Amino acid sequence: MLRQFRFMNPTYILTLSCPDRLGLVHAVSGFLLERGGNIEEAAQYNDHDTGLFFMRVQFACARLTHEVLKTQLAEFAQPYLMRWRLHAQAQAMRTVLMVSKEGHCLNDLLFRWKSGLLGLDIRAIISNHREFYQLAASYNVPFHHLPVTAASKAQAEARQYEIIQAEAAELVVLARYMQVLSNDLCHKLSGRAINIHHSFLPSFKGAKPYYQAHDRGVKLIGATAHYVTADLDEGPIIEQDVARVDHSKTVEDLTALGRDTESQVLARAVKWHSEHRVLINGHKTVIFR
Repeated sequence: MLRQFRFMNPTYILTLSCPDRLGLVHAVSGFLLERGGNIEEAAQYNDHDTGLFFMRVQFACARLTHEVLKTQLAEFAQPYLMRWRLHAQAQAMRTVLMVSKEGHCLNDLLFRWKSGLLGLDIRAIISNHREFYQLAASYNVPFHHLPVTAASKAQAEARQYEIIQAEAAELVVLARYMQVLSNDLCHKLSGRAINIHHSFLPSFKGAKPYYQAHDRGVKLIGATAHYVTADLDEGPIIEQDVARVDHSKTVEDLTALGRDTESQVLARAVKWHSEHRVLINGHKTVIFR
């Protein structure tokens, strides 16, 4: 009995932004057509406030290699002043996770990754505490314990960046990493570091925000995932969500709900980023879901 096998063409994801003008969709689709590219998914957005055009195209192409496509794209993009990136869809995103003493987001990301729900290649976990070295070992992920003090912060960040670079990480996730990154490290990780923090609690900064929220009788708790910038918690927002609460909820209830919300929001942000669905638009983001 003969078996028929279906050979899949290599699939790529092209993301781009440029000043808006007539014929951009036609130009991009024509470029791909001329090279044997078959468009499988496409989305675009025109920002009338900034005059910028954004596009994400997923396409299959067997005629040209990745490197040849990149070379020809560079030439094609130049007259349009395009900022673009080309990714092989099959290539999992190399990722480093950073964590302190709260492990709910770390545990959630690791589980989703091993379950095949996130297209990541988690290369390392960095922490300023030892709490999760056994969790890292259970997933066979290298664990780097780098204590941070005021005196050692610069040296610790230098070592963190060495690890990130050595792993060729395209994404760094601050999964409740409770240290403020220096301006220098923020700039080095620009556009590839995602943080999670409790949103809708803007008045409750510092330690124990859910205790402060409980004391004030809030009705909504939430979380925000955003890109890391030198302006603390001011980076472009990727995803947000809330949970409604009332007077009957204890501090423990608020904390549990908050942690669940943080985990879900961060997982969605990481998933969209790893699928190249998020384009930075100044202080905002364009997300092609």
